[in-house]
Amino acid sequence: MTSDGEVLPIMYGVDAAQPADAALDWAADEAARRGVRLHLVHAVLPVTHHVRGVEETAHHKAMRALGEEALDKAAGRARERCPHLDVTTSVVPGNPASVLVRKSAHAQSVVLGSRRLGRLAEALSVASTVVPVSAHAACPVVVVPEAERTVEEPPFVVVGVDDSESADAAVDYACGAAARVGASVRAVWAWQRPRFGFWDEEAAMEACERHLYAATERRSAAWADVALRREVLSGHPVDVLAGAAEHALALVVGRRGREGFAGMRLGSVPHGLLHRALCPVVTVPA
Repeated sequence: MTSDGEVLPIMYGVDAAQPADAALDWAADEAARRGVRLHLVHAVLPVTHHVRGVEETAHHKAMRALGEEALDKAAGRARERCPHLDVTTSVVPGNPASVLVRKSAHAQSVVLGSRRLGRLAEALSVASTVVPVSAHAACPVVVVPEAERTVEEPPFVVVGVDDSESADAAVDYACGAAARVGASVRAVWAWQRPRFGFWDEEAAMEACERHLYAATERRSAAWADVALRREVLSGHPVDVLAGAAEHALALVVGRRGREGFAGMRLGSVPHGLLHRALCPVVTVPA
């Protein structure tokens, strides 16, 4: 909710070329759980991207019509799944990633389907949205894969924890998401042995346990009804978190990285998890 009382929606990015039913279902369910509107957005590249005049203008109109058709189908599926859900749609001119980043300032979260592009294809594809939106959105971004998988019972949400401000926000998000579905939270701190120097691994793991407890103590108190399990695991953070969340409802991580190019601002661990994790990945800004 904004300062003026506006209730922000869950926003879902509709891809006319590759519909993502699992992601749409996730977005509809989340909007229903939160009791908010589901807003479906489709971006169409503006006419200025074309250089051949009337012929390309006709093509642009056809692309817009395809987008509107995709929105109608997505809205129908969402309403069928959640009959009482308020669903709205919009076609917006612009690059898909830029449109979603701009509109993320007016959403509780943005939900996207995963196209499972390789790293090079993701970087070069004009239509790719996952990495740049996860890197720059003003709200949490949920990326939902299409592949079928098994969710462990009782259900749990995994959150990656470190000493960053975005990790604090990730713990808050994970606890809220778990509370809405009656799940527990598994907070994981990954310790990776440095390549050089002598390290007492036992002492290092104990230090990580203290940091993990301190990072989650205040937030676990705020979500007293959510069962929280803390674990320190050894290994590369991407491998550790992807493995821990293999059968989780979702994996939540903080967005951490330097300003600039989207992949850099996103941080190497969230970036790696978008390509590696089998469950929905939620990237949370600080």
